[in-house]
Amino acid sequence: MHPLPEGYEIRPATLDDLNAVTAVMQAADVDVTGGSDLDADMIRDLWSSPSIDLALDSWVVSNGDDIVAYAHVQEDGETRLKGWGDVHPDQLGRGIGSALLDRVEARATERFAAVPPGVLDLAVADGNDDAVALMRSRSFGHARSFRHMQIDLDGTAVDPGEPPDGIVIRGIEPERDLAEIHAIFVDAFRDEWGYREVSFEEWKGNEVDTPSFDPGFWFIAEDESGPVGAVSGLIWGELGWVGELGVRKPWRGRGIAATLLRRSFSMFASRGLSRVRLNVDADNPTGAVALYERVGMRKVRGWDIYEKRFG
Repeated sequence: MHPLPEGYEIRPATLDDLNAVTAVMQAADVDVTGGSDLDADMIRDLWSSPSIDLALDSWVVSNGDDIVAYAHVQEDGETRLKGWGDVHPDQLGRGIGSALLDRVEARATERFAAVPPGVLDLAVADGNDDAVALMRSRSFGHARSFRHMQIDLDGTAVDPGEPPDGIVIRGIEPERDLAEIHAIFVDAFRDEWGYREVSFEEWKGNEVDTPSFDPGFWFIAEDESGPVGAVSGLIWGELGWVGELGVRKPWRGRGIAATLLRRSFSMFASRGLSRVRLNVDADNPTGAVALYERVGMRKVRGWDIYEKRFG
């Protein structure tokens, strides 16, 4: 393990660290990209996931009373871990990132010992050249690129427009609709990079049983046969986020996804939000990037996945 500087210590994160960890991640974001919309709500939702055990899967570095770095990993099935973290820009060049990565890799080695081989995926923001160099020095390779896309709302009502012929867009009733929404997303995402079919219980734990869940931002598209598409959304800080968007394959190409997005934008606008974002695979095979551009979204930042295999 790489040693920490004298006076620094590393330990698991706790819920009491939420605001301090958020401040570190925001400062690191600003240093690399010039701004940050990362919010404590996002990290709180992440920490609420059953796929993260803070005592085993997270780390903070402190120098006395101040937290100066953070990292975590999250289970994505038995053979994949994914995670991210960063060091406060005032603390760079002291070996703290290397010490954190030691713990992350050690956790991956432990986690995959019984089920080799396994994959560790770590996210790095565009422009974070120091982090990329560290990843490559540890035999991580670039695996995929993602984009955050955004639409700017002017504070007035957004006209969602009319749905395609034969399609109705409606809000959800969670107890009745969640299982069907999960099935739609499973069908819609089957061809995407890194796809792993998750059970309803696991999906619900990550996407529904979170502090920020608000069914008012979820919509279903249906025709006479039943539900054929869905979109989820939530608010983190002052940003609206589209969570998942999917349309069953036989119904694609009819404008259903665009209609769901516009309905989502309309609801965010009605709540007084001025910006809505989503995260998209830059090489998405369904043409998602082009769809988002057609409904008025633009790329505002990017990040990459670096991958290492164990076992």
